[in-house]
Amino acid sequence: MWSVVVFWIILLVYIVLVVSTVTVVLLENRQPAKTIAWTIVLVMLPIVGLVIFYFFGQNIRKERYISRRQYNRLTRQMLQRVNALSQDAAPHRYIPLVRLFKTTNGSILTAVRHIDGYSTGAAWLLALLREVGQARKSIHIETYIIEDDPVGRLVRDVLTDRVRDGIDVRLIYDDVGCWHVKQSFFAPLIAAGAQVQAFLPVHFPSLTHKVNYRNHRKVCIIDDRVGFIGGMNLALRYVSRRSQLWRDLHLRVEGDAVADLQRLFLVDWTFVTGSPIPADALPAAPQSASSVDGSDVPDCLLQIVSSNPVSRYPEIMYGLVWVIQHARRYLYIQTPYFMPTEPVLQALQTAAMSGVDVRLMVPDKPDSVLLRRINDCYFAQVLQAGIRVFRYKAGFLHSKCAVADDDWCTVGSTNMDFRSFENNFEANAFIYGSAAACPLRDGFLADMAHCDEVTLAEWRKRPYRHRVVEAYTRIFAPLL
Repeated sequence: MWSVVVFWIILLVYIVLVVSTVTVVLLENRQPAKTIAWTIVLVMLPIVGLVIFYFFGQNIRKERYISRRQYNRLTRQMLQRVNALSQDAAPHRYIPLVRLFKTTNGSILTAVRHIDGYSTGAAWLLALLREVGQARKSIHIETYIIEDDPVGRLVRDVLTDRVRDGIDVRLIYDDVGCWHVKQSFFAPLIAAGAQVQAFLPVHFPSLTHKVNYRNHRKVCIIDDRVGFIGGMNLALRYVSRRSQLWRDLHLRVEGDAVADLQRLFLVDWTFVTGSPIPADALPAAPQSASSVDGSDVPDCLLQIVSSNPVSRYPEIMYGLVWVIQHARRYLYIQTPYFMPTEPVLQALQTAAMSGVDVRLMVPDKPDSVLLRRINDCYFAQVLQAGIRVFRYKAGFLHSKCAVADDDWCTVGSTNMDFRSFENNFEANAFIYGSAAACPLRDGFLADMAHCDEVTLAEWRKRPYRHRVVEAYTRIFAPLL
């Protein structure tokens, strides 16, 4: 008798919890796809659904941990230290995009005097270590992962030596990205005098409010002289992946754009430390606004565009949608995870059906079977619209880039998925000019030689069990 009563009481309490949680989801006014996904998880996964939502789904009070006002104020302060070009200096067709980023993100247009790209971890690591070795004032690194492996230890030890040489070293790493890295790993660096900070450290019970908002940026600035931005972390798997290479993309830039990268780093540094930006770390204030004339033409023009969970708009996603909608001849995209939001998916379909040559390249084998099936579940829609899909087979494709019409490209940390667009702290370089776009185009075309193309006719013949798995996994795409 009592067991029956207890059972019904527990069941009633559980039903009340589920209903109240679903109500919370509805009141948060999320995107409809995400609202539906969380509702299904909460209803169809008893107990487990509540646990998943409690740890990973809550948006309530996130501004208690990530202050929009503080973040925007720091950004405005630092922008005064960056040499900005007039918006009209951009190629005419991209002036609206430059203005979009200025309005939504405060992003300014800067000049790049030289730009290099690295598609392998070994080449990028050598370039990074060379610049670190030549530093005379400061080294600022922000990374999602620095692993306790041969690459991570090599970078740590080189940074430790540079601190002992009198160089100011500041390192931001993401606490979740380095979840398995013990604090003892950083001990030699800290003991030498470097400043090391974890981004939004996760400690229970605050875990539920912080684990969902991670710093996915990968930038490095040396002496206000050279900057790096892209998709590579500091780990051995980025240098080699057994018998297959890890295919990624990272940029090295020189020019006024480096000061803007410094601005991004120092805003994050002040945010995680709670201390004022050190005066000796600030880039020199510009004497006057820059201009572009025939005597001093840069390689290309660049905007550093960042996004964060409390931003009023998903800036990087907005920019990608604009470019997709305005591409004229071609648009090539590389991404390890293809879980596009509805605006991005519709823009891609519209571009392809309008006659634009749209090509999508994804890894043949993503990080997990689940991610493989979620990537796959969008293929039918893009193939039917005329988008060509390629699976990269020569290694793991981790590049996060796009190129269009020989005069625009973007490289950064942003994946084409819900998490990058809405939850993570991300940073991308939006670049205007053929000096960057054409090599990126050529790299994409070269990578096609290592791909299998997915055709619509073949795709329709895939096993029925795969279709069922794809249909179910797509429900969870907005949550990953």
